[in-house]
Amino acid sequence: MTTGQVGTVLGCSIPTVKKLMATGVVPGVRDVGRQVFPLAALQQLQARPAADLTVLGVAEVAVLRSDAPARVDEPDREWIGFGAGLDQVQLLAALSGWWRCDPARVAAGTVLPVTVAGFVVAVLTGLAEWEADGTVGTAGRFRFPKARMAGYLRDLTAPANAADPTDPEDARLAGLLLGTRLPSVSGGPIAYVTTNPTTDTTDEGE
Repeated sequence: MTTGQVGTVLGCSIPTVKKLMATGVVPGVRDVGRQVFPLAALQQLQARPAADLTVLGVAEVAVLRSDAPARVDEPDREWIGFGAGLDQVQLLAALSGWWRCDPARVAAGTVLPVTVAGFVVAVLTGLAEWEADGTVGTAGRFRFPKARMAGYLRDLTAPANAADPTDPEDARLAGLLLGTRLPSVSGGPIAYVTTNPTTDTTDEGE
């Protein structure tokens, strides 16, 4: 399947399909030359269920809309973004900040699903504390230094938690969310999605 055909089936843009391919989380894609997406993989993704956020017991949950992995020259991390080839330590550092967001609003959701192309590929917890970069106003960025990796995927077509969370609640949340479809839209990396499907508020849809 071409990237255009995949985008039509999944309801997303060609750049979003290419971003999904670049994460390495879909096996069998060819990302050089003429980009090809396996039909079997597409059918498996099309059948993935929507995330059931009603079980979280909160009014809304923040969603981290991740890019494909990219190297950075920063003291506390080597990478930003999500990539199936990164190990758990690298992923946690890459995904736990720095973002423009309302940190209290993120923390109130208790869990942070990480999505690529609207699919949950990782789940973070341990969001009760945050640090600011010192910038005043809405341009400020925040990170969550005690965030935990509740789960992440290496293969989106056969979702299995590649982490081994010791906290039973982390394992439960990862099991509920990993591999599901969770659309969101935002002008930045963080979106806020209502958990009540009858009150579709802001920042949703991807």
